[in-house]
Amino acid sequence: MKRTDAEIRDAVLSELSWDTRLEDADIAVAVDEGVACLTGTVSSWGARLAAREATYRVKGVVDVDSRLDVKLGDGWRSDVDVAAAVRSALDWDVFIPGTRIQSSVLDGQVTLQGEVKHCSERDDAERAMRNIPGVRRVVNEIHVKPITTAAPRDIRSSIEAALERRVLREARRISLEIHEGHVILSGAVHSWAERQSVVGAAISTPGVRSVDDRLRIEG
Repeated sequence: MKRTDAEIRDAVLSELSWDTRLEDADIAVAVDEGVACLTGTVSSWGARLAAREATYRVKGVVDVDSRLDVKLGDGWRSDVDVAAAVRSALDWDVFIPGTRIQSSVLDGQVTLQGEVKHCSERDDAERAMRNIPGVRRVVNEIHVKPITTAAPRDIRSSIEAALERRVLREARRISLEIHEGHVILSGAVHSWAERQSVVGAAISTPGVRSVDDRLRIEG
């Protein structure tokens, strides 16, 4: 039986309360036709992302509109301290070409710039910012320029093969549009985990420069 919006809202609130990463969060939830809107405050950028993930885990949620504000508590750090931590995170991650990425910090907002060879490197650089204290927002302006330009049919074949390996039942329901390495994903999946798997397959494909996720979750 399909859950009502009220039932989904109660389940989301329970999931947020259960997640230990959100102990200091003050989050209100509204649900309209399966779309959950989160408002309130959290203490870090990582907690903001954790709230979004927790909400997507709830059965019946089709999308999340996160309007949460990051308000730093006792763990406040200056932009200089945050910038040093950001640089260290980029330099010490073996999956990130740190020398090709420039970073700046202003009022807790981290801006990443530079050029990398793979879309996954761009994604990994942003992910590395997640748990740095003092980060309030991340703006990823890293440009992906593959070593060689892959033909759209080769990119399509590679992504479709990855989808068959990962989520066989979903592969035929997903549409791919490819323009000069920019991939648009559309269609339906059954869960947030499957949506992440499909997006991850596209991001990890050589020759992909960006991924536009337009997938919808259908219970």
